[in-house]
Amino acid sequence: MNKPIISVIVPTYHRNELLRKCLDCLKPEVQTLPADQYEVIVTDDGSKKTAEEMIHEDYPWVKWVAGPRKGPAANRNNGAGYAQGEWLVFTDDDCLPQPNWLNAFAQVTKGEALALEGSIYPLGDPEQDMAECPTNLTGGFFWSANIAIERALFEKIGGFDPNYPLAAHEDVDMKLRLSKLTTISFIPDASVVHPVRILPFKDLIARIPKQCAAWAYHVNKNRKALGYEKTLSLPIEQYKFHLLGLMRNFRSRRFKAACSSLIMLIFGIPLILVYLRRLETTNQRQSV
Repeated sequence: MNKPIISVIVPTYHRNELLRKCLDCLKPEVQTLPADQYEVIVTDDGSKKTAEEMIHEDYPWVKWVAGPRKGPAANRNNGAGYAQGEWLVFTDDDCLPQPNWLNAFAQVTKGEALALEGSIYPLGDPEQDMAECPTNLTGGFFWSANIAIERALFEKIGGFDPNYPLAAHEDVDMKLRLSKLTTISFIPDASVVHPVRILPFKDLIARIPKQCAAWAYHVNKNRKALGYEKTLSLPIEQYKFHLLGLMRNFRSRRFKAACSSLIMLIFGIPLILVYLRRLETTNQRQSV
């Protein structure tokens, strides 16, 4: 049996109903790429429950594997470890891949670019208060909800960095590393639809410390590439960013989102600096 061209990696965590909709879009009778040219791997970080039984019963063509329970970056790497395809294609368990998604990627896998990004369209109103949705209509973002990487190159760079605590910035970090080795092409016809999520305000507050830790780690690792070599450049840029967000959200009457921007201005940025200082101190000790 020939190995598939593409291995689709779908990380999941306690979202079986959303995952079901995603897998329905990946059925062989739905995707235009022939079934023998791709495989689907669900890597499941669930602890309270998993999707194993659902997949075995309703999606026998999908390979289910247990995740390492060390965060989303490690979970993606785990799925990639089971892949047989020449290319790894990543999407999220709440995404809805369109019928020509895999075929559009497959058509360009023989080109010069060894990393690809597809388009991401929002499903719902992304302008609602507290709405979240990664959107990529023009390229240049490399959001992990819709990317493809040659497997050999993915393995060469060590995959996603598992030290990122959240699904935040780890795909940008990969883009920075890949950009040193290959061009990254935007394939607009390789599209997925991403439902707009309304984040509960209390959940936003609860995750701020981890968000700040993730950003501090990202800056500490990629300070030069991000343009934060000077000590004051990070707080100045972040204050500008969140101040503009505060004014934009307030004018649009997104008052909860405006409040979150205010919280980042008052508490978030100082917390980032605290985390960043800790990382710098750790780096200094390790270098001695």
